[in-house]
Amino acid sequence: MDNYNIRVDGGSLFLFFLMAVLIIALVVFYLYCLWKLFVKAGKPGWASLIPGHNTVLLLEIIGRPGWWFFLFLIPVVNIVLMVMLAFDLVKVFGKDTGFGCLLILFPYVIIPILALGDAKYLGPIDYQTVSPAAPAAPAKK
Repeated sequence: MDNYNIRVDGGSLFLFFLMAVLIIALVVFYLYCLWKLFVKAGKPGWASLIPGHNTVLLLEIIGRPGWWFFLFLIPVVNIVLMVMLAFDLVKVFGKDTGFGCLLILFPYVIIPILALGDAKYLGPIDYQTVSPAAPAAPAKK
């Protein structure tokens, strides 16, 4: 058997704890931003901290049906749904498609912008009433 001597000096230990504190601070800040985002949308902030429940409420905020939660359990389908929800989330906060692309690429930057910025919650998207433009009725003579 080989005996490995692993020595940890003070600098390595300090760097480890510094990184751990930084990561914890970033996670706490992100959870705070999710809390503010839920409050902005009229939902209880504490609900953003409960896994599963926060997804159902996010679907509610966006205007999608709650049973979509179960679609998140299907591999590959969940990735497609997350992309759709990113675009829908920025839409209900009054932002455009480009902002949705940024949300997909940089969620840890865009969520704080939505939560702490001037974005206003416009209400859920009503997908039942969205339909293609109906043809115009013929004019009467």
